[in-house]
Amino acid sequence: MGRTAAIVGGGIGGLATAIGLHRAGWTVTVRERSAGLPETGTGLGIWPSALRGLDRLGLGERARALGRRQPNGAIRRPDGTRIATLDIDLVARRQGEPVHLLSRPTLLTLLTTALPDGVVRFDSPVSDALALRDDHDVVVGADGIHSGVRQEIFGDRYPLRYSGATAWRGTVSLDIDAGGETWGAGAKFGLTPQEPGRTNWYAMVAAPEGHQPPDGDLPALRRIFGGWHDPIPRVLDLIGEERPLHHDLRHLTPLPTFVHGTVALVGDAAHAMTPDLGQGACQAILDGVALSESLIAEPDVPTALRRYDHLRRRPTQRMAAISSRVGRLGQVRRFTLARDWVVRAALAFGPPS
Repeated sequence: MGRTAAIVGGGIGGLATAIGLHRAGWTVTVRERSAGLPETGTGLGIWPSALRGLDRLGLGERARALGRRQPNGAIRRPDGTRIATLDIDLVARRQGEPVHLLSRPTLLTLLTTALPDGVVRFDSPVSDALALRDDHDVVVGADGIHSGVRQEIFGDRYPLRYSGATAWRGTVSLDIDAGGETWGAGAKFGLTPQEPGRTNWYAMVAAPEGHQPPDGDLPALRRIFGGWHDPIPRVLDLIGEERPLHHDLRHLTPLPTFVHGTVALVGDAAHAMTPDLGQGACQAILDGVALSESLIAEPDVPTALRRYDHLRRRPTQRMAAISSRVGRLGQVRRFTLARDWVVRAALAFGPPS
């Protein structure tokens, strides 16, 4: 009799797990609460380790073809002067290939279409994930930062914590040659090339939790960032009057384990981190690969899940801790020259991998 898996959440980590298990002959069902694949979304940097993970799922070459090589960038001050270089070429020299940029919709479409029709069930929320254990060999919680599966396992013991910053993000119709970030006093603005003719942008401001600008999101962005160097004012002008996506940045209190009996957590459900290293998608891919390979190699599910936990919990929690520290640097309001020196010294060895 074949083995079965129920995966709660059709995001990057859940789909990567499903593909790995399906390729090994498992019967897999992915329950996704949204009505379908997203049509819009921001750009993702897929680092060499994650590309190699996609290789193990049989999707690496297609991902490389759909994406574009990330160019070198810079961290700058609001007047445009350079703090440090983001030497992406160094990543290629050290790790054998560059970082590739894909939009979230492109990556999710690639992953979804690697599975047979009917495996991913859209508009299919799960209210009692632990009940799925009765009919499946393994249940995977891949339902994001506000994971209901994690809540069922741990309750309120390991809450989300506010990072101290609120953020806006979106895309505009603009071509830029290179991305990077601009750091001011308690604020930063980032740009990343996406598909041809499209640029991903994001902005962060240190603020109290739940902050809502009294003058509205777009006027606040123009007030804070409108006098910064080109092309930031042009980006702000292109946003238009539609409301940009705005949310507080939170991270998950480190969990003592990613597994509970025959249930495993992956991606943001397991280790939601701030976006300061741009590693969320990469770590979700690596989670899915490690979990599926552990289940394939070990017939006893609890033993396989303990192996997965051993492989992934410490590395991802270490990445999350580094990301939080970088985020706090970006929130500095005073002594910014000293902060800039720290950033320059850290990036002298290349961007964090």
